[in-house]
Amino acid sequence: MVMSQVANLCERSRACACLYPKWGHPIRDKIRPRRPYIADRAVVAKKSLRRCKANKREREESRTAADMASKLMDLVYWKSTSRTGVVFTGLVVCLASLFQLSAITVLSHICLGVMCVTFPLRLYYKLLELLRWNPGLHPFQSYLDYDSSLTDKETVMLVEEVVLLIAFAVTELKRLLFIDNVFDSLKFVLLLYLLTYVGVLTAGLTLVITAVIALFSFPLLYKKQQVRIRRIVRTCKAFEKKIKTWCHAVHDAVKSARAPGATSKPAPTPPSKQKVKAK
Repeated sequence: MVMSQVANLCERSRACACLYPKWGHPIRDKIRPRRPYIADRAVVAKKSLRRCKANKREREESRTAADMASKLMDLVYWKSTSRTGVVFTGLVVCLASLFQLSAITVLSHICLGVMCVTFPLRLYYKLLELLRWNPGLHPFQSYLDYDSSLTDKETVMLVEEVVLLIAFAVTELKRLLFIDNVFDSLKFVLLLYLLTYVGVLTAGLTLVITAVIALFSFPLLYKKQQVRIRRIVRTCKAFEKKIKTWCHAVHDAVKSARAPGATSKPAPTPPSKQKVKAK
């Protein structure tokens, strides 16, 4: 009897395996859960590989942004004096030359000056290669191998940032021009009025040159005179606080002086004649 039941159970399990070749039979899966198929494993592997690539790209992007920020801070704080001097002098000379020449002329002369250096070096290395004194190395191969292209994600992020900046500028201009807030619009009017005098006295290019000089001068000055500048800022803040407290005190005094006259009680009216006669 027992043997017949075991035989029936085996036949039933074989039949289930034949009927369900992909999903397996329910008797075996209750004891040992089935493993995913090879196709499912391939999909999971592709997803994990894609996720790893995305994470690696994000890490590279963050690392690139951090490297650019660190390089800019090194330039501003004069970590490498020779490099910062070359960049600062080149910017000031190029901007100053725009007073007398057009932008196209300045750009053409800069490119010609660069090629006057790179072209002889390339010919020199080519001559060494022909004489078999050089194994065929390019003098500017590191600059040629540098990848300055943008990926699709970086392009989308850059466009989104530009669009957000433009939308924010348009919103602020509408708010200021159409008097959303009276005090902000008054400040904007005062700023525009001062800019008219600035435009008469100086040109926009002069302001750009001044901004470049300030960018390369003020951080280094603050780093060297940090204690004195903080002391001056602290004194200015204390003076501003005193002025504010004095203005508030004057306002409170004027308000308290007006308060008794405004809240004075009316004089009592004399009793009517009828009440006097009744008494």
